[in-house]
Amino acid sequence: MRNRSLSFWLFLTPVILSLSIVLIIPFIYGLIYSFTNWNGMVATEFLGLKNYVALFKDQEFLASLWFTTKFALVSVILLNFLGLGLALLVTRKMKTSSFMRTVFFMPNLIGGLILGFIWQFIFINVFGSLGDLLGVEALTGWLSTTATGFWGLVILTSWQMAGYIMVIYIAYLENVPRDLLEASEIDGASSFQRFKNVIFPLVAPAFTVSMFLTLSNSFQIYDQNLSLTDGGPFNSTQMVAMSIVKKAFTENKMAYAQSQAVIFFLIVAGVAITQVYYNKKREVDL
Repeated sequence: MRNRSLSFWLFLTPVILSLSIVLIIPFIYGLIYSFTNWNGMVATEFLGLKNYVALFKDQEFLASLWFTTKFALVSVILLNFLGLGLALLVTRKMKTSSFMRTVFFMPNLIGGLILGFIWQFIFINVFGSLGDLLGVEALTGWLSTTATGFWGLVILTSWQMAGYIMVIYIAYLENVPRDLLEASEIDGASSFQRFKNVIFPLVAPAFTVSMFLTLSNSFQIYDQNLSLTDGGPFNSTQMVAMSIVKKAFTENKMAYAQSQAVIFFLIVAGVAITQVYYNKKREVDL
C-alpha cells in the first residue's frame, strides 16, 4: 500500500469517506449507545451490559431469532437448488433460453413491499377462492397461522431471488471447459456423472457467492415480512429485523433495539464468514 501512487489514493478517498460516513461511524456510535439509555436524542446514563442481559431474557426477541434462523436455513437450501436448476435449464441449447432467462430474472426487479402485497393477495384471495371451489381446506386461511406464514415467506423469497441466483450460476456454468465435458462423455460418463464429477466441482465458487448472498439476504429480510404478514399472527412470523424496528420506532427503546442490532450483526457476520471459509476450501482451480 505504501508504493501506491497519489492518483490511487485520490480515487480511493471518496469511497473511504462515503463508507465511513454511512457505515463505519454510525456503527461505532450505535455500539456505544447500546451500553446506555439512549432514547434517540440523548443518552443520560451508562447501563453497561444491562441491555444485552435483558435481550437474552426477551422471549419475543429469542422467538424472532429462532424463526429467522429456520427461515434462512430453508431459504438458502431452496434458493440455491432452484437457482442451479434454472441455470442448468437455460444453459441448454434451446431457442427460448434468452427469453427464459429474462422471465426468471424479472421478479428480482420488483420491490419487496410490492411483492409482499401481491403475494398476500394470492395467498388470501386466490388460494382461498380455489380452496372453496375445490373443497380443499388446506388452501383456505393462508397467512393466518405460523406455519402458513412461514412457508408464504419462503415462497415469496424464492420466487423473487431464484432468478438472481440463477444468473450467478450461469456465469460459472458457461465457463466450464467444453473439452472436459466432451472427454467425460467419450469416457462413457452419464449426464449425472458429468454433473457430479466435472460440473459441480468447477462451479464451487458460485456456491460460495450464492450461499453468502442468500444467507445475508435471508437474515436481513424486512420489507417482505412487513407487507406479507406484518409479523402476525401474534408476532409468530416476526423476523429479527422487524423486531428491531418495532422496538426502536414503536416502543421507542432505541438503545435496547441497538443492542439487538449489534448481537444480530455478530450472528450474521459469524455465520457468513464461517460459510465462506468452508466453501472456499471446496473450490477447485482450473
